[in-house]
Amino acid sequence: MDLRDILAANLRRLRNEKGLAQDDLAYEAEVSRSYLSQLEKGAFYASLKILEKLAKPLGVEPYELIVPPRKRR
Repeated sequence: MDLRDILAANLRRLRNEKGLAQDDLAYEAEVSRSYLSQLEKGAFYASLKILEKLAKPLGVEPYELIVPPRKRR
């Protein structure tokens, strides 16, 4: 799995778990909604600074955004 795909899946999952719309997360993270949308599609790589900005409103540590999902047994 590509790192962009891992980030995209984790962003969508965490955002949905928090009940945030893309607009809300983008506003709280101080990024554009279109940029967030592209991250959630796996189209862009994110810098460490962006990971930090996104993690805060999601209530997670930045590294949690790029941790691959555990394989189901």
